[in-house]
Amino acid sequence: MKLVTFTHNGQIRMGAVIDDSVVIASGNIACADNMIAFLTAGTTGLAAMQSLIDSGRHRVSRADVKLLSPVLRPGKFLGIGLNYAEHISETGREKPEYPTFFTKQSTCVIGDGEAIHRPNVSEKVDYEGELAFVIGKRCRHVSVEQAREVIAGYTICNDVTVRDWQQRTPTWTLGKSFDTHGPLGPWLVTAGEIADPHNLSLKTWVDDELRQNANTGEMIFNCYDMVAYLSQAMTLEPGDVISTGTPAGVGVKMKPRGYLKPGQTVRIEIEGIGTLSNPVIAEPDNFVGGA
Repeated sequence: MKLVTFTHNGQIRMGAVIDDSVVIASGNIACADNMIAFLTAGTTGLAAMQSLIDSGRHRVSRADVKLLSPVLRPGKFLGIGLNYAEHISETGREKPEYPTFFTKQSTCVIGDGEAIHRPNVSEKVDYEGELAFVIGKRCRHVSVEQAREVIAGYTICNDVTVRDWQQRTPTWTLGKSFDTHGPLGPWLVTAGEIADPHNLSLKTWVDDELRQNANTGEMIFNCYDMVAYLSQAMTLEPGDVISTGTPAGVGVKMKPRGYLKPGQTVRIEIEGIGTLSNPVIAEPDNFVGGA
């Protein structure tokens, strides 16, 4: 099931994509405009959505909706650094003994098709194509073996990074959290639809140039490792987004540097999920906030 958050007739709704249609959550799906509430409902919500899909009702054309990030404002938006061996090699760093997590502030989140802003304060804006997963159950102290059970589904993340701001602090937070620098989407593919999240082709293009070409099986710490590690420290909750790191091919390591420029488009494709595409523009003078 491909779960989506979108606008239709001026309202924010959630639903599911079926071919060229969107099934609008309605009826006994009480949380029709809130993905986090829907995920919190667990199997009850999924069963109700499947029943609605099977009914053939409440459908509109995909052309008549605007997709937003599947989760508009995640409670936590965490990323992991240095999680692909070739990316570690291109950075010249050592393989980490433990997962290295950082926080992206949730105001950075945008959806498929929305514009990434190159901010006025820096031209060193980089892309990072990544697999992300979304937590579906409130949990703590989850074992690696149990981790699959708490993941609601998978989506695509562009962990856009302002490189000079990233290096100003060891936490990386500011360089990872500029408004519009957290594209997610185009939808959330439920976990049961992905047979193995650790064997998916991942490709990133800037315009027509292929920059990243990898497989999620190359991750050092896989999705289940991350859930187990994080849940030792904190309670994970429905709607929390965890992005799993980027492979080699980032712009900062190109010669000359391959930083993003206004007029370009970043397109990330992950097997079994789809394509996340975002144009790059100069930050508008009147821009006053994120999602």
